[in-house]
Amino acid sequence: MSEVDRVPSPAAPPAVAATAPEEKKGKEPEREKLPPIVSAGAGATAGLDRGSKGQISTSSSFVSTVNQKKEAAENRSSPTHLVFPNIKNVRDLPPICLDVRQKQRTSIDALSSEMKTPVLPEPILPVQPKTMKDFLEDVEKAKSSGDWKTVHDFYLTMFDSFPELNAAFKPQDIQKTVLKGIINSLLREWKGPRTKDDLRAYFVLLQNPQFNNTSTYVIYAHLLRQIATLVEADHHFLVHWFKKLSQKRFKQLVERLLQFISLRLFPAKPEEFPPISKCSWWIPSASKVLALLNTANNLVHPPLIPYTDFYNSTLDHIDLMEEYHTWQSFGNSHRFSFCQYPFVISIAAKKIIIQRDSEQQMISIARQSLVDKVSRRQRPDMNMLFLNMKVRRTHLVSDSLDELTRKRADLKKKLKVTFVGEAGLDMGGLTKEWFLLLIRQIFHPDYGMFTYHKDSYCHWFSSFKCDNYSEFRLVGILMGLAVYNSITLDIRFPPCCYKKLLSPPIVPNDQSMPVGICSVTTDDLCQIMPELAHGLSELLSYEGNVEEDFYSTFQVFQEEFGIIKSYNLKPGGDKIAVTNQNRKEYVQLYIDFLLNKSIYKQFAAFYYGFHSVCASNALMLLRPEEVEILVCGSPELDMHALQRSTQYDGYAKTDLTIRYFWDVVLGFPLDLQKKLLHFTTGSDRVPVGGMADLNFKISKNETSTNWLPVAHTCFNQLCLPPYKSKKDLKQKLIIGISNSEGFGLE
Repeated sequence: MSEVDRVPSPAAPPAVAATAPEEKKGKEPEREKLPPIVSAGAGATAGLDRGSKGQISTSSSFVSTVNQKKEAAENRSSPTHLVFPNIKNVRDLPPICLDVRQKQRTSIDALSSEMKTPVLPEPILPVQPKTMKDFLEDVEKAKSSGDWKTVHDFYLTMFDSFPELNAAFKPQDIQKTVLKGIINSLLREWKGPRTKDDLRAYFVLLQNPQFNNTSTYVIYAHLLRQIATLVEADHHFLVHWFKKLSQKRFKQLVERLLQFISLRLFPAKPEEFPPISKCSWWIPSASKVLALLNTANNLVHPPLIPYTDFYNSTLDHIDLMEEYHTWQSFGNSHRFSFCQYPFVISIAAKKIIIQRDSEQQMISIARQSLVDKVSRRQRPDMNMLFLNMKVRRTHLVSDSLDELTRKRADLKKKLKVTFVGEAGLDMGGLTKEWFLLLIRQIFHPDYGMFTYHKDSYCHWFSSFKCDNYSEFRLVGILMGLAVYNSITLDIRFPPCCYKKLLSPPIVPNDQSMPVGICSVTTDDLCQIMPELAHGLSELLSYEGNVEEDFYSTFQVFQEEFGIIKSYNLKPGGDKIAVTNQNRKEYVQLYIDFLLNKSIYKQFAAFYYGFHSVCASNALMLLRPEEVEILVCGSPELDMHALQRSTQYDGYAKTDLTIRYFWDVVLGFPLDLQKKLLHFTTGSDRVPVGGMADLNFKISKNETSTNWLPVAHTCFNQLCLPPYKSKKDLKQKLIIGISNSEGFGLE
């Protein structure tokens, strides 16, 4: 059986959080216009030498012109602050701690004189004369008279600052009663539309650290339900307040809500909470509030916290397929499913959903093939249960394209590969070899399908026009098969590619509808052509006369096979000058042309190829970043986890050579660790399941210790000679992983 091996070649050796200040007092209208909440991210719905030919021929001169014309300008940026009318001391919020314990204090008299510091005076806290009895009497009077002004004024005063809030919550025995009284009597029974003061009270109360305690969860749940059931306009206010919070405060709110959901699902003391049948609205309400926070996070660039901080790992332990099937059956109707809020589902859990969904589709298609065979009274063949690929190494791309075209109906079956003229059964190694060799050949710069950009270390679609785009469809099918068969590909596409791949996440029934088109910005262009993106950004900030200094029009030029071709960015663009007034439109049309229009046919074929394999509602659960991780793996390396999961053949983990190996590898800088992973597995990324999913093996190579290590990438196997010293092992390993060019076949 052939396999792809890595043999060293004999080449030469080797973010500032803003706090919330006080706002000047004064009355404001109850409603003010807010910008619309724009969905950011799809997770809520859903050549080297040849490379320069794919670029805009005028890009380098354009950037040079901008740099020459740019004038010095002062940085007038100022930090953004959150403004709260009538809210004082918001920055005095005490830190949220999941486990508050009383700590012993060291007496100042026991300290040496050098360690003594002046004792600061205790802060003066407001005194709250109203007792619980007074408050309850006010509530009863309000109920009978219908006049809630006294109670309303009290809760607004109490929520005006945290010192006021703490004053009302002392002593401890009335804390929960007062809080519950406010929730029940005001937040549930207050009549009429909510004012900004009401919403501000929700906003401040939601940050109360008392809700870390499970004893207040019943009250907390009522507050969450009130917020979840607000009208859309009120949610807009809360979202735009949330996005102005400091990173620390925002993260605390998210963590508290995730903990609330986890403890409701798996309570440490079930008797603490009402029966699940009586509080089925708890988790949906918390999830809806989390959705508001997630929307706020997506509106901030860069986000306040990583999208992974919204993951709830507790959900990895529930019946995910039941959640998925509920969502498929009922959508976003009254029947709750966590799939309605996919941002809380971890990538590991989403992979499980996708894999099980694909397995069910595989089984269904294989069963139908078997039934059809039997109904025609033909002898069943086990090979009909697989997608069998028979290819020649000398005609790898053409044979693969022909096989996938002929067997289009079998794409969702389990993949098995056979190389013509070679004996051996595919137990996983041949499949991985086929992927590695095919991807390597297709992405070679001489092949001309993709352009490699050295500045961004990524590939992008060539804009050259051709008569047949079937090979781009082949690449899409390969990516889909990789996801379907849990293969990690060594592909370097920019994040923008995966955003386009989910536009839309479900293939439209109307074939005339455009696909793979998404809104793009200078940030997307910067991930592919950083120098050009920088030049366009400079154009936008240029303070001189753009029309006179640049003399540009709404027209771009591209070199195609040695011929310069021009394209208008808009009708009559060659006659429209770029000015200070229309430069934003020019930049947007320029980026849209580069990333959408100039490669539309290429990307559309790629899009349909991917979705011909991965067509599933489960794709609507994914963010573009998560699709990239499923295809290419995660860039986060944990070599200690790799050490714990490594298997050995001919060695024991206590052998001196193995101990030397891990001492050396764990001491490597990140770039050498990535080279080692790429040398042994064919990719420097980690599968979604972590290092354990690599099935990494170190085998003893009974050869001279003068030899370099050898790797079998098809089996993630490193063959290591028994080096006698750590210095010798380190030297040979670095030479091996730093000078392995291409693949050798044994």
